[in-house]
Amino acid sequence: MNKRVVAIVSFFLLACGVNAQRYEYVQQGEFGATIGGAHYFGDLNTRAALNRPKPALGIFFRKQFGNYVGMRVAAHYAQLGYSDTYSKNDYQKLRNLSFNTNVWEIAVQGDFNFFKFMPGDPEHLFTPYVTLGLGVFTYDPYAYLNDKKEFLRPLGTEGQTIGYQGRKQYSTMAFCLPFGVGIKYNISDKMNLSFEVSQRFTNTDYLDDVSTTFIGASRFPLLPNGNASTASILQDRSVEIDPSNLLGTEGRQRGWSKQKDQYIIAEIGISFNLSSYRCPN
Repeated sequence: MNKRVVAIVSFFLLACGVNAQRYEYVQQGEFGATIGGAHYFGDLNTRAALNRPKPALGIFFRKQFGNYVGMRVAAHYAQLGYSDTYSKNDYQKLRNLSFNTNVWEIAVQGDFNFFKFMPGDPEHLFTPYVTLGLGVFTYDPYAYLNDKKEFLRPLGTEGQTIGYQGRKQYSTMAFCLPFGVGIKYNISDKMNLSFEVSQRFTNTDYLDDVSTTFIGASRFPLLPNGNASTASILQDRSVEIDPSNLLGTEGRQRGWSKQKDQYIIAEIGISFNLSSYRCPN
């Protein structure tokens, strides 16, 4: 009797082990890194041109809930920047504003696979997917004046530091809503390749330090030596294009505050699977 019980138990354990290897591979999650490019859209790039991409790097961890749904925590570093000199609009060319900024972002995203994705299964090695999440990022725009790097926020180029019309300094931290699509391909039991493009919708219009109207050079106090301040110079750089046709008169449009700034990241990723095997029910 005991020999029969041992034989039956051994048979089921062996069958379970074989089935686990063949059918019950479970992808618990994955961690990986990405590299790609980022691009800004906003008051200096009103036509959504993609002519000045800058580098972007990322790392992520994804927890998988079955073969279709996952949740990801991702961190990114990206550079963004643009200039009115790249515009085809005559007003923007004369406005002559520019900026650069470093962006540090962390986001939580939900991912949904269109196809069943099972690493190691020849029939389920590939899937397109969509992603949607919520993130927070930091930024601090700067420009160059006489080859010197000048951070724009402390200058208050639209009158924030002097309280012009109640304007206040903007924060260097903002929220973003990443929304994108991608494809993922499993190249081995342990490794995947991916390509993703995600748009970041933000709640700030000061990613480029441009949002509302000019306040006029006379609003900025002169330096002790009688020269114009850095803030006064950088709020209106049309003088560098045409000294006889200055744009920076008080109340004239400098940006469009009703439309928030955005940025996009396109990236290639490599990830490593965290997996286990389980006996089928």
